[in-house]
Amino acid sequence: MSNAPLMPMATAVWLVENTTLTFRQIADFCQLHEVEIQGIADGEVAKGIKAYNPIISGQLSRKEIELSSKDERRPLQIKSSDIEISNSEKKIKKYVPLSKRQDKPDSALWLIKQHNLLKDSQIAKLVGITKNSVTSIRNKSYWNYNNLNPKDPVALNLFTQKDLLDAIEKTERRIKREKKLKEKQKLSNNVSV
Repeated sequence: MSNAPLMPMATAVWLVENTTLTFRQIADFCQLHEVEIQGIADGEVAKGIKAYNPIISGQLSRKEIELSSKDERRPLQIKSSDIEISNSEKKIKKYVPLSKRQDKPDSALWLIKQHNLLKDSQIAKLVGITKNSVTSIRNKSYWNYNNLNPKDPVALNLFTQKDLLDAIEKTERRIKREKKLKEKQKLSNNVSV
């Protein structure tokens, strides 16, 4: 059996509402029972479940749905297991409860210790605090520095592992550029002497 899509029930709701696929095709793709799909179509199952669009999440393509819609024996193929979870309402500032706010400086400290090549501005953006706070944590002048405990921000759900990897890659590219620039300057200084 292939891997199921994210949120199979919500995906099934979307497929029932937005495609002409058979109940069997939807059931097989979502790894649900055909009777459940019939129940979704009748409005008896999945009441209150918000439909989840598998095209936006990159699990299915319109072409894949069209091909299976034309041939009811053709099963839907999930695009890949490396699924990008995205939402059209990206980057909405969410309220952070007071109990979680201390996690931000703790996370900044963790990033400084674990990935000290990240710029203060990158850490500030990832964690959601000011660049000045990050700088003061880095040089140990932060007002509450002695009470900070480094905590992994990904584990705390402040941002995703992908966000962290993107920031690290960006830093590595910047360091390579700076290195090349220094080598060029060194070469041009040697030539002009």
